Amino acid sequence: MFRSHILVCGGTGCTSGNSMKIYEALVDRIQKEGLEKEVHVTKTGCFGLCAYGPIMIVYPEGAFYSQVKVEDVDEIVSEHIIKGRIVTRLLYKETVGEDGSIKALNDTNFYKKQHRVALRNCGVINPEKIEEYIAYDGYEALGKVLTEMTPQDVIDVILKSGLRGRGGAGFPTGRKWQFAKNSVGDKKYVCCNADEGDPGAFMDRSILEGDPHAVIEAMAIAAYAIGSDQGYIYVRAEYPIAVQRLTIAIKQAREYGLLGKNLFGTGFNFDLDIRLGAGAFVCGEETALMTSIEGHRGEPRPRPPFPAVKGLFGKPTILNNVETYANIPQIILKGADWFASMGTEKSRGTKVFALGGKIHNTGLVEIPMGTTMREIIYDIGGGCPNGKKFKAAQTGGPSGGCIPAHLIDTPIDYDNLIAIGSMMGSGGLIVMDEDNCMVDIAKFFLEFTVDESCGKCTACRIGTKRLYEMLCKVTDGTATMEDLDKMEELCYYIKENSLCGLGQTAPNPVLSTLHYFRDEYEAHVRDKRCPAGVCKKLLRYQVVADKCKGCTLCARNCPAGAITGTVKEPHVIDPNKCIKCGVCMEKCRFGAIIKA
Repeated sequence: MFRSHILVCGGTGCTSGNSMKIYEALVDRIQKEGLEKEVHVTKTGCFGLCAYGPIMIVYPEGAFYSQVKVEDVDEIVSEHIIKGRIVTRLLYKETVGEDGSIKALNDTNFYKKQHRVALRNCGVINPEKIEEYIAYDGYEALGKVLTEMTPQDVIDVILKSGLRGRGGAGFPTGRKWQFAKNSVGDKKYVCCNADEGDPGAFMDRSILEGDPHAVIEAMAIAAYAIGSDQGYIYVRAEYPIAVQRLTIAIKQAREYGLLGKNLFGTGFNFDLDIRLGAGAFVCGEETALMTSIEGHRGEPRPRPPFPAVKGLFGKPTILNNVETYANIPQIILKGADWFASMGTEKSRGTKVFALGGKIHNTGLVEIPMGTTMREIIYDIGGGCPNGKKFKAAQTGGPSGGCIPAHLIDTPIDYDNLIAIGSMMGSGGLIVMDEDNCMVDIAKFFLEFTVDESCGKCTACRIGTKRLYEMLCKVTDGTATMEDLDKMEELCYYIKENSLCGLGQTAPNPVLSTLHYFRDEYEAHVRDKRCPAGVCKKLLRYQVVADKCKGCTLCARNCPAGAITGTVKEPHVIDPNKCIKCGVCMEKCRFGAIIKA
């Protein structure tokens, strides 16, 4: 028995902030004090509140230390662990009550509206120790499935739960499994899509880093349901921590007889292998992913036949993403009705979002389907920093659309997002404020898609390139109103004629911004002005005469010599000489230079 447990976040965000050095320093100091039999130090997966990392929690007090540094370790050990005095300066401010008492983490704004199912073990267990996963009901669902249920029983439970694929399309998971079970084949495969490529998305990565055994157990359950004995996890090579912990977890599962031959003495065989992706965004598409596993260039194939009939190596295959699998063991243990009781009628359960962009509390959140955008951004995320006004939110990454501020009370589920021109996607949610230019945002996502197009079909290869060139004309101030109509027409052409989901959804950011923020496009075209002051070629720097003190600091720092004026007199910027570097605005102490 230990009198204290210290949990150190080992997720990517905190690791980049030296959390593993903090962990090592803690272990070293505990050993020096001879407390290793009294105090247990462990590393966990992501706690979710990435904005305040590196994070550490000390139990039994539940002290939530945020933004911890290596140099804080000695104080934490000497004051908290040895003397029992909590280091209040390091506490996350929301966990401290008015009377100085420690509030439970689940009572803070960031956590109290969350309901963790897929993330249930992240930040709780050591992902590199199978014993800790087993202690939290790990592999119990697999044991139940193999000893008490038929394959059809398993599929019926998943169907009844209403679980839909968390990778983007939202296809019912049980139906996909049923198709694969009904397909005739001497060999079947179970695959996991961990090729999370959306900019700003890190949901699947965090689950693999914090709870890899949940995915392994779920894939074994899926294999039993469809009659497979081999699985593949396709994971991005750029996720080294996820790959490392997944490798450890697979090795441990084999040693415990939870992967391999004759699982639970039932005669059922199942094994897993990892395949590393090379960073191609298109390999997130199911047929391209399978083509890559086969050792070929990752390009999509026409459908039908669908993978459930003819997939990996030409055999019936199911492919689900990490978050989808992470829900499976809990559905088996707690029942379909339990899962279906959360969410909305057509979108059951919870959804993990990666909150990023212009928001206070960046990080991972898991909320019931049907939670409004307002609750996510303001109640959980803490709103936009610096008193800025919320402008839009991008869901679904390059495949999604921008949701404007007037739709902030929309309940988030698959159908509602599609209805307003966006999509769920894997769960990235990027928040934008009044300083973001929506034309520039659309251009950013489209540039990403252009780079990531595999080039197999003309509509995507050439269409997205031409669309990007049109957007560049808008941000350069050389476009016409006719160009806006041509852009919209081209968007629909690309959507209707592309081979796979990448091309079919590539125009979504352009279409949604054209629909909701057309005034910004027209300002770029008609007025040759960027309302947000982002598009460099349309910028104009002006001196506010009433505020200018004539200190000459701006003129002295202007690299182009574009500013003239005498001491103690208002200065003037020559727009023809100005290179729009912004140095003058940065140097001005009186706020006398503005973007016009």
